[in-house]
Amino acid sequence: MKIFEKRYINDKLVDKYHKLERKMTKIKEQTELLTGAEIFLECLKKEGVKEIFGYPGGVILTIYEALYNCKDIKHYLVRHEQAAIHAAEGYARATGKPGVALVTSGPGATNAITGIANAYYDGYPIIVFTGQVGLDQIGNDAFQEADIVGITRSCCKHNYLVNDVSQLPRIIKEAFHIATTGKPGPVVIDLPKDILSQKTKFEYPQKVNLPGYNPTYQGHHRQIIKALELLCDAERPMIISGGGVVAAEASKELTELAEKLNIPVANTLMGMGTYPASREKSLGMLGMHGNYWANHAVSNCDVLFAIGTRFNDRITGCLKRFAKDAQVIHVDIDPCSISKNVHVDVPIVGDAKNVLTAMLHEFDNNKYDTNREVKQAWFEQIDEWKKKRALPACNSEKLNPLTVIEKIYEYTKDKDTIICTEVGQHQMWTAQLYKFEEPRRFITSGGLGTMGFGFPAAMGASIGKPEKIVINIAGDGSIQMNIQELATCVAYNIPVIVGIINNGYLGMVRQWQEKLFNKHYSETKISGPDFVKVAQAYGAVGIRVTKEDEIVPALQHAIECKRPVFIDFVVEEFEMVYPWVLAGNPINKVLLSNDSPIN
Repeated sequence: MKIFEKRYINDKLVDKYHKLERKMTKIKEQTELLTGAEIFLECLKKEGVKEIFGYPGGVILTIYEALYNCKDIKHYLVRHEQAAIHAAEGYARATGKPGVALVTSGPGATNAITGIANAYYDGYPIIVFTGQVGLDQIGNDAFQEADIVGITRSCCKHNYLVNDVSQLPRIIKEAFHIATTGKPGPVVIDLPKDILSQKTKFEYPQKVNLPGYNPTYQGHHRQIIKALELLCDAERPMIISGGGVVAAEASKELTELAEKLNIPVANTLMGMGTYPASREKSLGMLGMHGNYWANHAVSNCDVLFAIGTRFNDRITGCLKRFAKDAQVIHVDIDPCSISKNVHVDVPIVGDAKNVLTAMLHEFDNNKYDTNREVKQAWFEQIDEWKKKRALPACNSEKLNPLTVIEKIYEYTKDKDTIICTEVGQHQMWTAQLYKFEEPRRFITSGGLGTMGFGFPAAMGASIGKPEKIVINIAGDGSIQMNIQELATCVAYNIPVIVGIINNGYLGMVRQWQEKLFNKHYSETKISGPDFVKVAQAYGAVGIRVTKEDEIVPALQHAIECKRPVFIDFVVEEFEMVYPWVLAGNPINKVLLSNDSPIN
């Protein structure tokens, strides 16, 4: 009997122990489960994200609740959702790492569209997270519902609507992979409210499995040999370097190949700095407002080697007459870009860095004659074209905007500087006058031409590269598009310097009206606030400059004070951007002054 009682007691204790164990296991499993909002942050940590730009709203409050105690990710509260996307892109452009933005549903998401489209056309990697109404409300015209997947389909590289919290880690992993591989670009992830609250076990995938997505990184060897033979045999070769060289970090290889093969280099707006501007073979920017000699060299070359460019209409002008006597070699990681606008004789699909490395290896290991003596006549011809230069349109006592940008260049060229711009005359003057020696030092909107881009992009660049001086050259029209971000800069002490080229007009549009519409300045004269007082009202530094001898002291003070600064450069109203190729003309039909005839 005693033995039985002892055994009964032991069995009871064992059962009790097992029940307790099961209960503890269940509690442990429940504590191991994470909400979608918590998974969102854990995924960002796995991808090495340290900074994000965002603006809260009702459907994403669970994310902001999770962010409250998150010490690994710094959130920057912008003052408008468009600015969050531009800041993420500026961060990506300056650092080479993907930028991340977070906005709420409805108007928050639709405010982000311009920034998404800008990153798409210029090819920079950002991941944009948008809030969405609950899954059961989608399609019911719920409060602040917008079909963000449908809206962004044409202006992003890929997009997702998350409909299962367990799939969120896979989707975020894929998004970072897609944004940063192949031709970089924005990826949008739409996050329904209920997905962010649901719980699941967090497991971050180690690999990405996308069978239909396999970018080609290595160029075809025979095509590389053919390209080298053409370039070496050419009498009048030219290289066009575009934004793809920046994305591929291929500036060193491009420079080495141009030197070895003795070929001049012109840059697109997106390719500025990929070949050092101070070198003899640099022809600077080509295109609508490109250098006269660069445009003529491209128009008269016999072999054109284009790397990482889409052949945008701003660099080609009239397609029928673009490099019409040249055999064209085109390197691009996006096969859809090849022969899309310009017929290509030697297509090479691949990563610019890999293709240029392969070309250098082939050149170094085989006997290629670079035809240097024959090419000498080509360089002499280019030197003749260089004698033709654009003339200022105005000769008045007022401060000339070209002088302002030249002084900015002279004062900052030996400093560790990133230059951003808005869109307009000041953008083209900066591209023409500022000599960039390396990539990722010039941040501007190209394909979409977005006014209001430069200031928040400069903010993102400064956050990504805090050791550098960041200057945004703006127009008095463009700066008012996102002027509210001065509050963001002050709040986080982001020392962006904004140089406002204040001419009282929407300058580039006015320029077209002057030349083509009989000086009918219809709605292009723009009034602005007192920018100095605006800066001071926000808690930043405001400086006004009206004379040439005030430019350098203003820049010196702006750099040394290490605070957000507005410099209001009050300049001549009617200065023009020359050289200028009118739309529809070949790029060698260049206007150099106000006296240039329009045929």
